[in-house]
Amino acid sequence: MSYEQVSIRTHDGECPGYVFTPLETSKRPAIIFYMDGLGIRPTILEMGQRLADLGYVVLVPDLYYRVGSYEALDPAKVFASGDVRATIGHLLASTDNRRAGEDTEAFLAYLDSRDDVAGTKVGTTGYCMGGAISLTAAGTFPERIGAAASFHGGNLATDSDLSPHRLAPRITGKVYVAGADQDGSYPLEMAERLEEALSEAGVDHRCEIYLGARHGWTMKDFPVYNEAAAERHWDELRTLFAETLV
Repeated sequence: MSYEQVSIRTHDGECPGYVFTPLETSKRPAIIFYMDGLGIRPTILEMGQRLADLGYVVLVPDLYYRVGSYEALDPAKVFASGDVRATIGHLLASTDNRRAGEDTEAFLAYLDSRDDVAGTKVGTTGYCMGGAISLTAAGTFPERIGAAASFHGGNLATDSDLSPHRLAPRITGKVYVAGADQDGSYPLEMAERLEEALSEAGVDHRCEIYLGARHGWTMKDFPVYNEAAAERHWDELRTLFAETLV
C-alpha cells in the first residue's frame, strides 16, 4: 500500500489528507472517503487503497485536524475502556456535519487541482459519523457530488438542524444508504424518516438494512466486523460509482 500525504487548507486550518491512486496512470474519477469516529488508522488507510484499486483517485481527509496531532486510536483499547464516547469525545466534538461540509469545499478544490482526476463529478462514501457527512456533502454541493454512500451512519434523520435528511431536496446525485439491524444510532423509525425524505425529494436512492450486522460492521479492526456484510458493502460501492462517475 502506498499513498501520498497532503495538507489541504480549509477555513479552520490545515487538514492532513491521504491520497490513494490506482495502478493505471490515466485520469480517473475522484472519491472522498469520510472516516468513522475512531479516526485515521491502518484499517481506514487499507480501505482507501482498496477503493482506489477499483479505479479511482481517493482522498481520505483527517476530519479531526482541528484538535491538532493525535495518536492513531487502537479500537481494541477504545472499546475496552467501557466508555467510547468519553474516550474519543474531544475528537468527535471537533467536527460536525456543518463543519465537515465546509471542509468539503476545500477537498473539492484540492481534487480539482490534481492532474490525475477526471471530470467534475465526485463520489463520496462515509462510515459511522462519516455516513452523515457523506450525505451532507451531497446536499451541500449537489452540482459536484454524483453519488453518495453511507454505511452504518448514525443520526441521518433527526430533529437537529444539521440532520442530513433536511438536505434531501438539494441532492441530485445517486444515494445508497446501508444500516445495520442492530444499531441504536439508526433505528427503524429513523430509517423510515430518511427514506421518506429522499423519496419525497425525488432523489435516486436505495436504502437497505443489513440483517445480522451491527454498527461498524465494515471495519476489520472492530469486534463487530462482519466479513459477509463488509464484502456486500464493497460490491455496492463498486456498482454505485461505476454507474455514476465517468
